[in-house]
Amino acid sequence: MREVLIDKVVINIGVGESGERQKKALKLLEELTGQTPTSTYAKKTIKNFGIRKGEPIGAKVTLRGEKALEFLKKALVVKENRLSSRQIGEGEFSFGIQEHIDIPGVEYDPDMGIFGLQVCCVLKRRGYRVEERRRCRSKVGRKHRVTKEDTIEFLKSLGVEVE
Repeated sequence: MREVLIDKVVINIGVGESGERQKKALKLLEELTGQTPTSTYAKKTIKNFGIRKGEPIGAKVTLRGEKALEFLKKALVVKENRLSSRQIGEGEFSFGIQEHIDIPGVEYDPDMGIFGLQVCCVLKRRGYRVEERRRCRSKVGRKHRVTKEDTIEFLKSLGVEVE
């Protein structure tokens, strides 16, 4: 029950505009992960940036299980298996990749262009379902929560060096 597991890995590309570039971001995420991504929408109108509320301005996909671990290992290679302690929180860590072509196995396509992306990983322990289920919902005890130290230990088991 104390084993730390990956709950989910969320990959996000913020394009900042709708149209052709946003569709390319959706296509890129599908190629990288093998899952269909979803669009993210603007929460409010910003005239200076030319963004309207409700306009699709990004793309994201959530990976779980074996796919999440595979993608995470590939993405950490881009960061040379090093993360700063500021990128690590209580049961989660995140990092950015400036160019998607740095990911192993991805080749540059001039029609697609180059995108940056954010990778966010959430960790959990077995038994976290009691907080999410509908019937007999309960809280996860403080001793059972994943701490920052537990997150660092998990990262070390993946071969990541924390600075």
